Amino acid sequence: MKKAVFLDRDGVLNELVFNPVTVEYEPPHSPEDLVLYPGVLESLQHLHNSGFELFIVSNQPDYAKGKTTLENLKAVHEKLVSILSVAGLTFKEYYYCYHHPRGIVPEFTFDCECRKPKSQFLFTAERDYGIDLKNSWMIGDRDSDIECGKSAGVHTILVENIHSSMYRGSSIPEFTVANLKNAIQIILHH
Repeated sequence: MKKAVFLDRDGVLNELVFNPVTVEYEPPHSPEDLVLYPGVLESLQHLHNSGFELFIVSNQPDYAKGKTTLENLKAVHEKLVSILSVAGLTFKEYYYCYHHPRGIVPEFTFDCECRKPKSQFLFTAERDYGIDLKNSWMIGDRDSDIECGKSAGVHTILVENIHSSMYRGSSIPEFTVANLKNAIQIILHH
């Protein structure tokens, strides 16, 4: 069985974007807004070189909420894949949940099984890719990421992103760090 690192995307790999309409920091809605944090590519390369399979596990409800189009969300994803590819990085799978229980787009508005804090995507990776969950990690910037990891039995690391602090406080991660680089150091020395 293989060990893996499951990564939330927005607020961990890339910057959150200020939305003047909602007055909140949110995921990017266009490829131009996708900006990786410094050191992210190098950190991912260290994980990859150390034998970890890499996965994105990300809630992307902004289409369901009527904030952007599904095409825009897919264009942001394609830009990420392109940046990773140029750096020689390949993720095993990109798991995106586009649903939200309080959305406005009917076919995406329901209480699904794939939205974090539920762990369906981690169990899917375990089944489809032979992942050893107890020797794997979840890195995220919200309680929902930590709870997702804990319920699947993986180690958890919380990245304390200032712009997602309102979504934290009720979970207890194994480790808390300032950024992805620090998280990778913990994983590689654990």
